[in-house]
Amino acid sequence: MLLRTLYVLVFLEISSRRILYANCTAHPNGAWVTQQARNLTWELSRLETPIQLAIHDRDAKFVDEFDNVLRGEGAKVALTPYRRPRANAHCERMIKTLRHEALDWMLIFGERHLQLVLRQYIDHYNRQRPHLALDLLPPQPAPVLGSGPVLRQQRLSGLINEYHRAA
Repeated sequence: MLLRTLYVLVFLEISSRRILYANCTAHPNGAWVTQQARNLTWELSRLETPIQLAIHDRDAKFVDEFDNVLRGEGAKVALTPYRRPRANAHCERMIKTLRHEALDWMLIFGERHLQLVLRQYIDHYNRQRPHLALDLLPPQPAPVLGSGPVLRQQRLSGLINEYHRAA
C-alpha cells in the first residue's frame, strides 16, 4: 500500500538533548507504545542512565501500562496540559528538526526504511549535530582521534555531511 502514514515515537533526554530511543509503526496502539517503553528501559539499563521524569501528552495510546513501566524504573510521570504543545517544547523542536533536516527531503518506502533513516539520523543527531543549548556541541561528542586532513562522511545518501580528521 502506498502513501500511508507512519508514526514515530521518540524518547529524548532533555538535559543533554540526546535521543535515547525511537521507533515507528503504521498502527500505533497502547500495546505497541508500552513495548516501546520496555525497549527504552532496556536501552537505559545498557547506557546506565537513570530516568527521573517522563513527560508525555494525553494521547489515548499512552495507557496506564506505559506509565507503569516508566514508574517501575523510578520515574515520575507528568502529563502535558491539554492543547499546549509548548509544554513539551524540547521534543517538539527535535521532531521539527528531524523532519526539516531529513524526512522532508526523502521518500520513505515503508517502516523498515524509516527505521533505517531514524537510526542514521539519531546517530548523527547525538554524535555530530551542534546544539545551541550545548554551546554548539553535540550531546555525545565523538573524540578527536587524528590530526590529519579533514575527511567527509556522507549520511542518508548525501543529505547530511559529517566531517572528522583522519588519523
